[in-house]
Amino acid sequence: MVLWEVDSWLCRSGNYFGIPVCLVVVSAAELTENRMVRAYSQEHTYKHPWERVTAASWRKFADPENKRTLSHILEVDTLSHKLEPSSGKLYTTRAITIHAPGPWFLRKIVGQDMCHCVESTMVDAQSRSMQLATRNISLQKFIEVEEKIRYDPHPDDPNGWTICRQETSIRIKPLSALASMAEKIEQKCAEKFQHNSVKGREVMERICKYLEAESRGMSV
Repeated sequence: MVLWEVDSWLCRSGNYFGIPVCLVVVSAAELTENRMVRAYSQEHTYKHPWERVTAASWRKFADPENKRTLSHILEVDTLSHKLEPSSGKLYTTRAITIHAPGPWFLRKIVGQDMCHCVESTMVDAQSRSMQLATRNISLQKFIEVEEKIRYDPHPDDPNGWTICRQETSIRIKPLSALASMAEKIEQKCAEKFQHNSVKGREVMERICKYLEAESRGMSV
């Protein structure tokens, strides 16, 4: 797995939650008059076909067995579901409520430890591509977080493996009460996202193995 972080030049290997990681910290915290953005990218290979991995993505929040692992996900509601007849593309929008606890001083400033997000998903079965974009709609006067995930057939084994590319951007509003602690909060957010990403992949792998066993049973 490769993790890109914005700020300076650095490359080192290590382990995050038991998973080998090459951490590449590259240039480019985006500083303007209005904002500072910190962006992170990760890649992960699922040794399962695209159809199975995307099916697992739909089941990730719904499977009761995963609620303990994904305990930070409090509620998921489907807002819209549309199939475009001309292209065959599927568009879905979901509302997600997340438990996002932080240090006591942060909770005192923000006033809550829950965050409401909107997830937009596009699935193109013809080109075998699934794209998800999630952003927070609450706490926006303090922080803006956007996560993009894309599932595509892996170039080394298009019919057997799937590559997942994940990008996360974090922006502390410069005039908010959190501005003076921006760097520390961004770091804490990044660590939390890394941790939750690992848990999410564990769930995806578990569901993929279940679907694989299920398909083998049906083919017998």
